[in-house]
Amino acid sequence: MPLWWRQTARQAGATALCALCLAAPALAQSRSAGDGSDTDNERLLPDVYPAGPVLDSGEWLREPYDPLFDLDWSVALRGGYTKATAGERFDIRLVPTIGLEHIGTRSAINFDASTEIVRPSEGGKIDIGALRLGLQTGYDLDGVTRATANGNLSLTQAMPGTPGLATDIAIAPQTITVGGDVGVTRQFGKFNIGVTGAAQRNVFGPTTLTTAVVTDNSEQNYWALDAGLRVGFQVTPIFEVFGQAGAGRDIFDRPSTALAAYPNATDVTLKGGVTGRWNDILEVTASTGVGLRRFDAASLGEVVTQLYDAHITFTPDPTWRMTAGFATTVAPPGPNGGGTARVDYTANAEVAYTVNSWLALRALADWNAARFAGSADTETGYGLGAGADYKVNAHTALSADYGYDHSESTANGTQDAHRITVGITLSR
Repeated sequence: MPLWWRQTARQAGATALCALCLAAPALAQSRSAGDGSDTDNERLLPDVYPAGPVLDSGEWLREPYDPLFDLDWSVALRGGYTKATAGERFDIRLVPTIGLEHIGTRSAINFDASTEIVRPSEGGKIDIGALRLGLQTGYDLDGVTRATANGNLSLTQAMPGTPGLATDIAIAPQTITVGGDVGVTRQFGKFNIGVTGAAQRNVFGPTTLTTAVVTDNSEQNYWALDAGLRVGFQVTPIFEVFGQAGAGRDIFDRPSTALAAYPNATDVTLKGGVTGRWNDILEVTASTGVGLRRFDAASLGEVVTQLYDAHITFTPDPTWRMTAGFATTVAPPGPNGGGTARVDYTANAEVAYTVNSWLALRALADWNAARFAGSADTETGYGLGAGADYKVNAHTALSADYGYDHSESTANGTQDAHRITVGITLSR
């Protein structure tokens, strides 16, 4: 063998030996890390996968990236028993809900939708008890200016036997409301100013009586246009005083048969109040003012109402939340009322207590009274309720509720209803 060949072979062998020595630690490290080349792969070791119970948390369902919208949904199945003045009733309700939320550096978008599908136990047709869509958006134009735009759609229909609904009504009218509003708020030192504008369409379906007579309510359909101005002044870090002014216009599709005229009207309101905020523990708002509703038709005159509004939120710690409110509203009488305007006074209170991570309790109460301008009709009523939610796991919850409603009206007399509801909710 030539000398040059033997030298070349020796050099190649030495190079290969050096390369093998350098690669050996890396190969050993790769095998020890569990790359699948041996039986020491960590996925094959006992008590490693799965790491824990699957339903301990829902985080594993979240997308591994940062989505544009956070998606949440739930489906509730509820059974309810009602014993009322009009009789007994058992309903099965399916309530799906969905929500989309986006929080950006300057913007916030929230969309929510829910529907309530009702099937009576006696085999009646399936009804849509309620359908609600809502869109809320906000955008910070700068550090002291924020613009908002909101939209809503609701479809509601009272079930027979509901307190306040006449006992001779077999199918209550379906109410459809579609609306939207825009607003801008800006802060000028200790002053803040907000301007809003809104438009809403209200449509009422026919009423079917137990005698099979159908009453047309289309003359109650109307457009509502509103504008508002709010000016607030931060007197101290806790207290803010404010004044509100509003103007509105109600335009009806058809003249009223009972009034023999179009009930078109212009509303003007003036209110003043104060708001107090103590950290995140207590917030109180109270205001009072006057409202004027003037009809285009001189024969209908005008309605002057004293307005009162108040709201309290008390959260002493993360386990307790207490709210209470009182409000005055002036609106058209609707298909179940009379006269030229309905003046409503409503009050409500609610207490929620989180016992622990799997049990939550709640109780509520409400009261209402209404008078009708141009009519001797009156309505009063109150309700009480209590309920509990029990979390089986991160995605399943059981609920139970009891409610009592009482109403008295010159048109429908005295009515009472006891309601028991139990259900299960599956959520994302």
